Amino acid sequence: MDGSALRYDTISFLSDFGTADEFVGVVHSVIRSIAPAVTVVDVSHGIPKFDTRAGGLALARAANYLCPGVVVAVVDPGVGTQRRPVAIEVGDGMSVLVGPDNGVLAPAVGMVGGATRAVEIRNPDVCLPRAGGSTFDGRDVFAPAAAHLCLGVPMTDLGPEIDPAGLMPGVLPISRFEPGIDGDELVCEVLWVDQFGNCQLNVDPMEMLAFGGEVIVSINGDDRIGLPVDAYDQIPTGRVGLVVDSSGLLSLAVARSSAADELELGAGIEVRLRPLPVSDRPNGVVTPVQLGNRPDDRQGDLA
Repeated sequence: MDGSALRYDTISFLSDFGTADEFVGVVHSVIRSIAPAVTVVDVSHGIPKFDTRAGGLALARAANYLCPGVVVAVVDPGVGTQRRPVAIEVGDGMSVLVGPDNGVLAPAVGMVGGATRAVEIRNPDVCLPRAGGSTFDGRDVFAPAAAHLCLGVPMTDLGPEIDPAGLMPGVLPISRFEPGIDGDELVCEVLWVDQFGNCQLNVDPMEMLAFGGEVIVSINGDDRIGLPVDAYDQIPTGRVGLVVDSSGLLSLAVARSSAADELELGAGIEVRLRPLPVSDRPNGVVTPVQLGNRPDDRQGDLA
């Protein structure tokens, strides 16, 4: 088929399948057998097993940069149960997200402006006949449904329309301020640890402006002084840096090493930030550091 005739020419694929088994390759091949002109982009297959929150966060981080098209996200501990396989349209048809209705799609859908409609994938004509049990919906349901969408099959041919308001939401923690000894403390948690050991917090950099420079980073009662910097290599040896990461959120980092290892941090661990008392600052001088603003709020390329 001529690629110019495709409704969508790109499928972005994320999963917790890893690369040791054949699962990712099989999904690629199923897509190619139905829509050979489609390009498949592997976003990640290293999502921690069964971790729908981590999968949803990864998809949300990527959403603004994915090509318009179909997104297949398979982090599916409930495969084979009553959880629904769904296709969710965003941007009035600019893109469609396909996967289980378990919250993994919700953060990305919210990131690009919300769902315009959704269907439950039920039509056996757009799925593969099962070779055995119902344990591989990535191969049997999501890959063929995505490929058919790329060929121009209407979303409503996949199955009945459902109310987008009834889709499973993604649950994300919200940071909050609480009264503390040295003023208000910002109570937050680690959302994600990247492969370098940098620890992303659920903190908008604007929340830090009231602290005016260095802060105390408290983890399980252990206090460290955190220094706001613009780049990882500006972090002095032995110090904890506060860096605005590529997603526009605050992250904890250390110089050319793993903050997760040094600070014993992982996803879901609580972190408290509070202002460093003036008496503890060098020469009693307060030196505000501009952390920078988040990228302009915008709907991403998906929508």
